[in-house]
Amino acid sequence: MKCTKYFQFIRKRPDRAIIKDEWILETIKDPVKTEIQRDGRIRKWRYVQEAGKYLRVILLEDGETVHNVFFDRNFKEEKR
Repeated sequence: MKCTKYFQFIRKRPDRAIIKDEWILETIKDPVKTEIQRDGRIRKWRYVQEAGKYLRVILLEDGETVHNVFFDRNFKEEKR
């Protein structure tokens, strides 16, 4: 998994250290929602059953380099 130095640093925080690589990869591969930010970065969300929360993954413009990852308390999945 490609990642930024910022991600490597922030991942050491206790609230981020519990996030498993497999959850990140699943979110990138099969998100419930994807958005492109104004700066070109890509946001992806997925519900992590094991954690009982939605995970947000921020990728760089290349679509594969992880820049940030966190549980998003405010995300609400749109009903189809």
